[in-house]
Amino acid sequence: MTDRIPTIGDNGGPPLDADLPDENEAWRLFCWKKAHRRAWKTPPREIALRRLALAEELGMTYREYTLELKERGRHPTARTTAGRP
Repeated sequence: MTDRIPTIGDNGGPPLDADLPDENEAWRLFCWKKAHRRAWKTPPREIALRRLALAEELGMTYREYTLELKERGRHPTARTTAGRP
């Protein structure tokens, strides 16, 4: 594993697009990719449409809105996105 300096927001996981020769690192990469797919699994249609509508009201993309929801654990509002460019 390469030594790298962690930055803000770095969760210590491997790069998701790297080809790693070491067996242990390859297994960890597999687990991270699987968790990434599970986290970004498409929700039921009604939930996706509601998120899309709320995102458009706030001037965000669906992906930005969903990422904010996943990072903060709550739905973004006009007040929480006021300082957003």
